Amino acid sequence: MAKLYLQRHLKTYFNDEKRFCGWSDVSIIAGQEEVLQNMVSEISNIEIHKIFSSPLYRNLQTTEIILRKLEKYPYFKHIDGGKMQDWGYYKDKSDKCAEVLVSEKLNERFYGDLQGLTHQSMQEKFGDDQVLQWRRSYTVKPPAGESLEDTYDRTVPFYKEKIEEELKAGKNVLVVSSGNALRSIVKYIENISDDKIIEFEIPFGGLVKYELRDKKYKKLQ
Repeated sequence: MAKLYLQRHLKTYFNDEKRFCGWSDVSIIAGQEEVLQNMVSEISNIEIHKIFSSPLYRNLQTTEIILRKLEKYPYFKHIDGGKMQDWGYYKDKSDKCAEVLVSEKLNERFYGDLQGLTHQSMQEKFGDDQVLQWRRSYTVKPPAGESLEDTYDRTVPFYKEKIEEELKAGKNVLVVSSGNALRSIVKYIENISDDKIIEFEIPFGGLVKYELRDKKYKKLQ
């Protein structure tokens, strides 16, 4: 029985100011000790065999914080090709070092022209319903951005190829990523309809847990 842990990053200052974040590469804010403690307590008693993250700084920060609390140091191994993959290897691996496989396929949905703008300013200009559709719907794209369906089309094939195969091999996997990337994976795992996915959200620092047995997922409490 393999276990899957989907971990959303801690809150960033863009999130705190209610700005569209997307692929804007911003850092987390201080003052999240209680959320952090809950995150670490959830994972501390689990043997994690594989860790995946997106390269967005907030996800790498969250991954590092978790690992440092577990007295580990992260080694971020880029797997999308290019010189970060070809040249970023290391040979003298320490027991204190935890390998984290990093891919843009796990990035947040791209919010296009909305990135960096506040939700309020867009609500005043376009109305609450339109902004809700941009943020939560499955098929509606923000201007020059990705819909959740577009995000699904890049995250889920990667998930099936890289992450699900590890689970099928009996390995426990931690995935640290952003809200919509994780929503798309949950949609696949739970077979959530296009209409119902609008209601699903993982809070900042939130963790969703599954067990894979006989090719079937079971959600854990």
